[in-house]
Amino acid sequence: MGSNKTRRQLPIDIVVPWVDPTDPVWQEEKRYWSEKEGVLSTSDDGENRYRDWDTVRYLLRSIDKFAPWVRRVHFITYGHLPEWLDTNAPRLHIVKHSDYLDPRYLPTYSSHTIELSMHKIKGLAEQFIYFNDDIVITRPVKPERFFKNGLPRDYAVLSPAISSHRYSVTDIAVTDTEIINDHFRKNAVIKKNLSKWFAPCYGKDMLRTLCLMPWDRFAGFYGRHLCLSYRKSTFKEVWEKEREVLDSTSMHKFRTRRDVNQWLMRSWQLASGRFEPISPKDGRYYKVGNDNSELLRAIRTQRFSIICANDNSDEKIVDFEARKRELCEAFESIMPEKSSFEK
Repeated sequence: MGSNKTRRQLPIDIVVPWVDPTDPVWQEEKRYWSEKEGVLSTSDDGENRYRDWDTVRYLLRSIDKFAPWVRRVHFITYGHLPEWLDTNAPRLHIVKHSDYLDPRYLPTYSSHTIELSMHKIKGLAEQFIYFNDDIVITRPVKPERFFKNGLPRDYAVLSPAISSHRYSVTDIAVTDTEIINDHFRKNAVIKKNLSKWFAPCYGKDMLRTLCLMPWDRFAGFYGRHLCLSYRKSTFKEVWEKEREVLDSTSMHKFRTRRDVNQWLMRSWQLASGRFEPISPKDGRYYKVGNDNSELLRAIRTQRFSIICANDNSDEKIVDFEARKRELCEAFESIMPEKSSFEK
């Protein structure tokens, strides 16, 4: 019998991986395995990987202030923790790598390994949002921003996988897309979910899809470096279908160019039509550097729902402590109170 009741919102969790690369024990162990595996240098060895902008503190504050409906935060760690973190916080679940990863994958220094098995975290809700520690909510958001009708909110926009520089993550995006093409036929997928692929909320970004329509294979998916909404069941399904390649990636202690990553799960949700459209314009990605005026203004004015302050630049920071102080002061201007996750 039908019901006029509004669908009740299911619990939504957040998953946040975090590492303290200044931990001498972690550094020594990483150095040992790097030599043992013959990895002379990796994309994770740059100076920018060792700078702490303290963004994870403000991510947790933003969850408290702007998304109080979040049921639980699963904080993934090698073992070390921020000194200010209250490990007894009611909504906090500390997750060590050994708590959910197959012992064969340990120890790992690859974010891909950490991401691909997130569905195995004990107590994780079916609906969860994956945040990197440099992504922060900057104004109130509702659960419907991330999930609607039990489906993750996302934008289905085609875009070719083109590298902006040598040794970028584009190889991984290409590998993810190859797998999607093995399981889904692009034209059939779009025809079946036409209203989701050409949703008005995409605006001009629909032109990207139109330009790639003549090709009968997926060339790639447009994405921005922000948080992603996932269903735990998607991870289980992809593992069932592609266990060999996911297991192979997870065995790598360091990231390699032919890995897959959690973008595969996102692409799978889009290709299967198990998502609800949302505009890609309510979040913004910024690279932090010497001139962060635009980023700082966006935070203070709360222009976007979500921002990423990403330290993914080889730019030499002239006065790192001053730049960090500016960023923290901007976050403090909209979130001055400690969160329930802080001591």
